[in-house]
Amino acid sequence: MYQTLQQRLSLLADSDFDEALSSSKIGLEKESLRVSPEGGISQAPYPAAWGSALTNPQITTDFSEALAELITPPCDSVTEVVQSLDDIQNFVYRHLHDEILWATSMPCVVAGETDIPLAKYGSSNAAQMKTVYRRGLGLRYGRAMQVIAGVHFNYSFSEKFWRHYQQLLNNQDDYQSFVSDQYMGVVRNLLRYGWLVPYLFGASPSVCKSFLNGKETLLKDFNSNTYYEPYATSLRLGDIGYQNNKEDIAGIKACYDSLEAYVESMQCAISTPCPVYEEIGLKVNGEYQQLNTNILQIENEYYSTVRPKQIVQGNEKPSTALKKRGVAYVELRSLDVNAFDPHGINSDQLYFLEVFMLFCLLQESPALTRSEIAAIDENLLLVAHQGRKPSLELQRTDLKGHTEKISLQDWANELCHKMQAPANMLDRANYCENYFSSVKSQIASVFDPNLTPSARMLADMAEHKQGFFHFAQRMSKHHCHYYKNHPLAEEKIRFFEKLARESVEKQQQIEKEDTMDFDEYLQHYFEEA
Repeated sequence: MYQTLQQRLSLLADSDFDEALSSSKIGLEKESLRVSPEGGISQAPYPAAWGSALTNPQITTDFSEALAELITPPCDSVTEVVQSLDDIQNFVYRHLHDEILWATSMPCVVAGETDIPLAKYGSSNAAQMKTVYRRGLGLRYGRAMQVIAGVHFNYSFSEKFWRHYQQLLNNQDDYQSFVSDQYMGVVRNLLRYGWLVPYLFGASPSVCKSFLNGKETLLKDFNSNTYYEPYATSLRLGDIGYQNNKEDIAGIKACYDSLEAYVESMQCAISTPCPVYEEIGLKVNGEYQQLNTNILQIENEYYSTVRPKQIVQGNEKPSTALKKRGVAYVELRSLDVNAFDPHGINSDQLYFLEVFMLFCLLQESPALTRSEIAAIDENLLLVAHQGRKPSLELQRTDLKGHTEKISLQDWANELCHKMQAPANMLDRANYCENYFSSVKSQIASVFDPNLTPSARMLADMAEHKQGFFHFAQRMSKHHCHYYKNHPLAEEKIRFFEKLARESVEKQQQIEKEDTMDFDEYLQHYFEEA
């Protein structure tokens, strides 16, 4: 199964490869709910000192006005990206007064759908489109689902790396076609082995009962205000989290066989009508309820733990950007917010994820069969709800398409040991020992599930005799104290203030330059080739 991995490792070990490998880029996107002192979702508007949520490249909102999204630029190292996230959160906290940023993926007390304000971005067509899209998400899936937070890990290999790697493989394809094909192989393997991420880093084994708003559930009572699963790792990725539930009915799922197949499947989904969404209506009393009544309003609605990405230009659709310029980076979306770290993620996790990316590139990555896709979905759901259950078995598909049962512990141990060679390669390229050390740490968690964040969270709740809400509130206040007592250099304050001012000016310019009404704007957007 690992023949290609060993062959490629041998090739790379015999070449001057280190500098090319060390020039990869890492970026993070971290979502955090703003929470009131009473513990509810903040009803206050986006803080003006943060600039414009529409145009600030580092501080914006996701679904709700209260759901902050903090975005680092592409960074050269784990150290740099953690520092960048630290700086952004520090600046954000400087302009929060009574509010705190919620320290977990699952939200605080949810008083009902109307308690979750939609994000607003101004009066421009682009701003209206973002708000209407979110209104549609709320109507399709429920607003509570949309305020579940996560951390997205963005990763790209450098052009120098790809040029060198293509030469080593003696590949004669067009450069960008080669790069996109390799990234799609990474995506397929991240899907195959992606259950490992919630096992190792899942941090949402419990949830406030208010989140389910009285709905029936198979979750167990932890106490009077908390549901949980004893062996859960990431309920965020489970069946109470955000799911696309109409694609299977319509017979449309993302296809990862190639970039072309992926783009075609996405474009099909955003142009295929869905009767259930047609019942919602496009406009009610003259107000748009959603962008369209199709299976997906836009590509970003498709929930997946991993996405191939290209930077969009102007009013470009993501699928159009991919079609024109190929894959630029991979976005891993399965990370819970780590409640035990003020950043929401720590360096050890990031070193491991970088090893995971290199492993998924070097490992053989055939097309996904229908049965393997079903196994991938089932494995993820099993690990989300029962990942720490002793002797839990998953389904593994070999290169010939045969599926076998294997214990999670055996498979995880096998994968982590195979990652040691890529980890050594990254250590050598970066003159450190952090990558191999991170893999060793995760091997320890494979054999002792009590070391995982999900287990630690339940143990901490039990020790303090607290349910989910009070645990999360305590950790949130602890992180708030960290940032309130953690100085930010004056030049960095000036940098973020300048970014905020420029973003407001840019929003005003966009609003000034709008020349068409919103109906025409939407039509033009969806007619784009």
